[in-house]
Amino acid sequence: MNEHSIREVVIVGGGTAGWMAAAALSRFLNNGYTRVTLIESEEIGTIGVGEATIPPLIAFNSLLGINENEFMKATQATFKLGIEFVNWGGVGDRYFHPFGSMGQDLQGLPFHQLYLRERARRVMPDITEWAMTAVAASRGKFARPGREAQFPLNQLNYAFHFDAGLYARFLRNFAEAGGVRRVEGRIVDVQLNGETGFVESVKLSDGQSIAGELFIDCSGFRGLLIEQALETGYEDWTHWLPCDRAIAVPSKLSGPAEPFTRSTAHSSGWQWRIPLQHRMGNGHVYSSAHISDEDAQRVLLDNLEGEPLAEPRRLSFTTGRRKMAWNRNVVSLGLSSGFVEPLESTSIHLVQAGIARLINVFPDRRFNPLERDEYNRNMKKGFEWVRDFIILHYKATKRDDSEFWKRCRSIDIPAELSERIEHFRNKGRIFAEGVELFPVTSWVAVMMGQHIVPEDYDPVVDGLDVDKVAGAMEQLRTAYLDMAERLPTMSEFIANCCAAPKPAEPREFAL
Repeated sequence: MNEHSIREVVIVGGGTAGWMAAAALSRFLNNGYTRVTLIESEEIGTIGVGEATIPPLIAFNSLLGINENEFMKATQATFKLGIEFVNWGGVGDRYFHPFGSMGQDLQGLPFHQLYLRERARRVMPDITEWAMTAVAASRGKFARPGREAQFPLNQLNYAFHFDAGLYARFLRNFAEAGGVRRVEGRIVDVQLNGETGFVESVKLSDGQSIAGELFIDCSGFRGLLIEQALETGYEDWTHWLPCDRAIAVPSKLSGPAEPFTRSTAHSSGWQWRIPLQHRMGNGHVYSSAHISDEDAQRVLLDNLEGEPLAEPRRLSFTTGRRKMAWNRNVVSLGLSSGFVEPLESTSIHLVQAGIARLINVFPDRRFNPLERDEYNRNMKKGFEWVRDFIILHYKATKRDDSEFWKRCRSIDIPAELSERIEHFRNKGRIFAEGVELFPVTSWVAVMMGQHIVPEDYDPVVDGLDVDKVAGAMEQLRTAYLDMAERLPTMSEFIANCCAAPKPAEPREFAL
């Protein structure tokens, strides 16, 4: 510790974002002098629709030393191997976006280029038959690969579906055990320093004042500190992503849980379906300019597979991001930093990424602008990568059965995304920019799944023997299929290692 070290960190808001931040800071700022305080109000509650995740969350839990089986039990979690998209390219279409790789690259050439050449020669199965996760998901199978797993099981990448409220509770227990102090209260005022404009303290409705040096805003869409106090500004992306409402409702499971999320496109938006151990999570994301709230709710309820377990909950949002995720001495995380609809389950990942980047450039009380600018630059790029990948799903559709889809087809998209689509359409090439969140496999799965088929393949592939490549590809496909057939179902796997305790049955008393 030196005279400039930060000693008081204040997190405003709980929920998934707040308790993820608290848990991480309790682990990485366990230095004997930095105190972490989290303020949340039971009156306000949380949104909690982010129940599906992507594979990087495994690393987050691992860094905290969280036992995966205990996490699964505590959060009613299931495993996720990817996302099935229904009615996106056209009504009646169906494709799968798998986690992990497809096939094996050869001599520096990505597998999909080998596939494209073979596809030009003969009728081929769908490219996802060369993805271990897709083959397993289609059969409802799952096994945890483990560090010593051999091919092809080592290609089974996974993530989770879980109850976001239970995850926040789980992390709260972890954080409080690590020394985080929780304060119950509703913030009614924010005090700024008259010279620097930095946040000095927040005042609660009971009159209590909580001072801090670094504030982390996890207050949700309202951005209590980052926007209401500091007036940071918001970059609106509605012109690219017109959906601005969502309705969520849980329902009973109608059968064994499947190891994937399903996204079904409707006339004015799309519906998520997320299987947990104890229920199904459902929601309808839609454009209020193209359908009324009442009709959107009717679409959702009419398409549930099981009986609703609660009244539907509505929320409104504006897709976009805060112009600065870090302003003065306030860092925003979660919904207070921005929102991109949960089509590819990125909401929780963006929180995780923000926490990791904050730890990498953690400031002292001098708040060097270099650290702030580095953080903002990285978060901006991370949000834009997610934004462009989501836009792709809407732009790459052949649907013209509603005004909503006609609008999506006709939008002018960001230049980088347009160039990426054209490169793929030309010779199937994907040029990654830096360390992107979505790998080549993801771009290939969505573009080919929604009928962006390359006109040709990379001519370098012609340097490889056609018959040998074709034989190797068939061996790969057979290996994936054979492995999937030997795996247990996901329900069997969960029952053997990480099933959540069942609620106690009510006791009967004789009179």
